[in-house]
Amino acid sequence: MSKEKKTFQKKNISNSRYHDSSSKLIFGNAELCSQFLRNYMDIPLLKNVRAEDIEDVTERYIPMFTEERNSDTVKRIRLSEKDTLFFVSLIEHKTRVDYNVSMQLLRYMVYIWEDYEKEMEKKRKGISKTKDFRYPPILPIVYYEGSGKWTAPCNIMDRIYFDEAFEPFTPKFSYKLVQLNDYSVGELVEKKDELSLLMLINRLQSIAAFRELNLPKDYLKDLSENSTDELLDIIAKVTASMLRHLHLPEEEVSEFTDQVKERDMAVLFEYFEDVDLPAERKKAREEGLAEGRAEGRAEGRAEGRAEGRAEGRAEGRAEGESRFAQLTQLLLESDRTDDLSRAVTDLEYRKELYLQYNL
Repeated sequence: MSKEKKTFQKKNISNSRYHDSSSKLIFGNAELCSQFLRNYMDIPLLKNVRAEDIEDVTERYIPMFTEERNSDTVKRIRLSEKDTLFFVSLIEHKTRVDYNVSMQLLRYMVYIWEDYEKEMEKKRKGISKTKDFRYPPILPIVYYEGSGKWTAPCNIMDRIYFDEAFEPFTPKFSYKLVQLNDYSVGELVEKKDELSLLMLINRLQSIAAFRELNLPKDYLKDLSENSTDELLDIIAKVTASMLRHLHLPEEEVSEFTDQVKERDMAVLFEYFEDVDLPAERKKAREEGLAEGRAEGRAEGRAEGRAEGRAEGRAEGRAEGESRFAQLTQLLLESDRTDDLSRAVTDLEYRKELYLQYNL
């Protein structure tokens, strides 16, 4: 394996969280991305953007990222049927506040413009030095899914010393902030698109919150009946990723997500009214073990200790197997087969991966 490839994989580790995986699925899909630009940007020029107008050019710009990112995307969007003007949308996904994101985005924008200039120069040498040459517009977007408020400044001027004195000589731009928690459940439901459901799922932090969501049945029925198979598959995958993050057993994850693919999402949400929380299961298991140990002590301390050790070892092995199975599933979903292979034999590395995935 080349040194360059090893470095790429090492960088990939730091950004491997289930939110990143979900966002990669969402913004990697042209239809969902068009919904995002039409319904959440509040920019008149984008109100008629369609899936077929969007070209994903993220792979072209991977070298510009300071670390390999699993969820950030660059889209080239045709604004007019009559000309070749392209609009570039740079979507930066964040799960926590990053105060230097404006400078990071500026570097990305300059990289994109330089690439465009080189592309045009190949077609006609010297064109970038002509009077009428123009660079394509770029809309830098920060999509924030964190639980707290975004407190970083959106204007890069707020990151520059003596900004007022040197204002005429300082680049000026602001990024568009889309903060998931700024939307109420009602506001998202009113959108009546698949992206609104995915945003609702991504903001859930517990199964209790899933129970309390109480989405209108006609909203779920409409999405179930009218969504394409491709979009239903994405909804199922994002739901599965969220449920695994909440430590639901794999058989229950499969049972719930099957309802999505079978176009019966209302049943999916109804099921959660009867689901035991993992914490409740753990408490019941611990109470049962305590009761068993008490009975064992009544029959004899030595015998009780022996049984307790045997039971503890058996339970530990079962939990360890379940934990590694969850890790294996998540690594396979993220195409991290090399990391999985290493985790099989490297205990310390396996522990690091458990921490990354909150397992």
